[in-house]
Amino acid sequence: MYVIDPAARVADLIGLLSTLQGTFGGKTDLYMLEKEMEVDLDDLMPIVYTASYLGFVTVGEGDIIITDKGMEFLNANIRKRKEILRESLVKVEPFITAIELKTFSLESLKEALEKKGIFVYNTPEGDYDLQMTLTEWGVYSGLISRYDDNMYKVNYEKA
Repeated sequence: MYVIDPAARVADLIGLLSTLQGTFGGKTDLYMLEKEMEVDLDDLMPIVYTASYLGFVTVGEGDIIITDKGMEFLNANIRKRKEILRESLVKVEPFITAIELKTFSLESLKEALEKKGIFVYNTPEGDYDLQMTLTEWGVYSGLISRYDDNMYKVNYEKA
């Protein structure tokens, strides 16, 4: 089961894809990418995994390659980027569970994730991490709306 890493941000995704395509022509060794982006591998891997889960890159044998979907996202305008991202998020957690719940609080979403065996948000900073993930990815893409201090609503209908 793929889960968006709480440390991953949309800006990191754009930076990763831009560097991968602009500097390396779409394919490079992770070590070279790490050096070019001037980050530690520990800081780079959350966005690499997230980009992979979303289908924007493939990773194998130490190499990272931008996919056609990643190129489409990178070359798109903001509206199209949000659409591509929204369609990609419906296949990863915590958004799969959010869609199932339709309307939820942070606490009810955390409980539903834990019932599925997803404990990444079961930490002292778990509420903050989950809220940031929902906002950074879900609200940005239009998949989720926050309609009061505690409640979220999904803006997606399964086909």
